[in-house]
Amino acid sequence: MAASSAAVRNSAFDHIQKFREPNSERWSRRILPGEYYVTNDDESLTTVLGSCISACVRDPQAGVGGMNHFMLPEEGGNCGDRWLDPASGLATRYGSYAMESLINDLMKRGARRERLEIKLFGGGKILASATDVGRRNIEFIRDYLRLEGLRSVAEDLGDVHPRKIEYSPRTGKVRVKRLKPLEAQGLADSEKSYQKQIGTQAQGGDVELFD
Repeated sequence: MAASSAAVRNSAFDHIQKFREPNSERWSRRILPGEYYVTNDDESLTTVLGSCISACVRDPQAGVGGMNHFMLPEEGGNCGDRWLDPASGLATRYGSYAMESLINDLMKRGARRERLEIKLFGGGKILASATDVGRRNIEFIRDYLRLEGLRSVAEDLGDVHPRKIEYSPRTGKVRVKRLKPLEAQGLADSEKSYQKQIGTQAQGGDVELFD
């Protein structure tokens, strides 16, 4: 029965891209915008960030960790001052959903909130002419941790650089590579497309939080 339950838990992440690391037998998982991943295994989790935020979270004692990758939709005309309102704002519907999904899955695998080790990355203003979505993402994640009584032990947030993140949940080590400005335009175009997608979802109201 236990083996069957483990298979069910693992199957939830079958859609996450995976590949073998060069010169290693270890699997690496690539986390795309809107995704998160949790593991008890010795895996490497990678993502590329522009304006988006990734939280790398683990419980060293339980031996479980994971990563998410999220962005808040652009502030629409109907949001007004409710943008960061914990009761009804879009930050709650998207940022909190990303964080709660990751933390809840960690806790299902034995993690405890008081032991969580949290590291934050991203939120860059990668194009000078673009709206500073990264700043709002940073404001959200800092407010979220404060309201939830959590804290980060390491951060690399803001600035103007895209970042490639490589995270080992087993050890807690993170490698951050700041990418060249030439790579920023392609990443910005990809994030803009994703932002339009979640903006449409915001209007449709089909994202719900869960306990």
